Amino acid sequence: MDNIASYIPIGIAVLVVIIILKAIKAVPQGMEYTVELFGKYTKTLKPGLSFIIPFVESVGYKMNMRERVIDIPSQDVITKDNAMVTADAVVFIQVVDARSAAYEVNNLDNAIKNLCLTNVRTVVGSMDLDEVLSRRDEINAKLLTVIDAATDPWGTKVTRIEIKDLSPPHDITQAMNKQMKAEREKRADILMAEGQKQSQILKAEGEKEAAVREAEGRRQAAFLDAEAREREAEAEAKATEMVSTAIAKGDVNAVNYFVAQDYVKAFESLANSPNQKTVIVPAELSSLAATVGGVSALLEAAAKTKK
Repeated sequence: MDNIASYIPIGIAVLVVIIILKAIKAVPQGMEYTVELFGKYTKTLKPGLSFIIPFVESVGYKMNMRERVIDIPSQDVITKDNAMVTADAVVFIQVVDARSAAYEVNNLDNAIKNLCLTNVRTVVGSMDLDEVLSRRDEINAKLLTVIDAATDPWGTKVTRIEIKDLSPPHDITQAMNKQMKAEREKRADILMAEGQKQSQILKAEGEKEAAVREAEGRRQAAFLDAEAREREAEAEAKATEMVSTAIAKGDVNAVNYFVAQDYVKAFESLANSPNQKTVIVPAELSSLAATVGGVSALLEAAAKTKK
């Protein structure tokens, strides 16, 4: 009896330790525990140190409250125009209500995975192949709206869903590559034709501008020539008038002026003749010089008369 009595305090101490361990629950950050009383949900333990009634209450589910990623396996989907497409995706979820996630659905990850598979088939199957390949953002938005609404009763928030890959069959891929190549060649031909057209337009405009400038230059030159001839004619008329006046007064130098003028013109024609190889200079150059001197005297007299 004495030996048995000596073990009683030890047994009590061990029982107390077990009771304390059963009563104290340390919940890690990012986790929440559900508490059950004889199998019925009673409360949720938040991160930190919590206490429960030993042997009466127990931890039911340990829920991860952090955002998680679930891979959606690839599957073959038939589009609206009967083309086969292989599609896979990833979905980002976060549990916001531990009680609903634990008790409203069995195996939350598997439920969301199957929900995504069926909705990918539905969304992709309602679109043509070209739309499926070019509107990936629209597909993601539709899937997010539908799946987030479906998982709301499960206490889960779907934050993002992304289509990772959309792969059409090999023959369709080859046809698309040929179509894309033809489209690029068509664009290159159009750009080349546009470039040639623009070049010809610029060249024509340049030639037009050059012709306009050339015509303007000719017009300006003709105007200047006409003006020079007009001034020369005015000078000639004035000189003729002066000489005629001098002749009327009986001045011999005036007569010599007309004779010298014709003499010089005849000598100029003789010198510029293409068949003329030898030019004979007349001996009467001294008389020609005298005549020119007389004309100069006549002009000086006329100038003095004006003054």
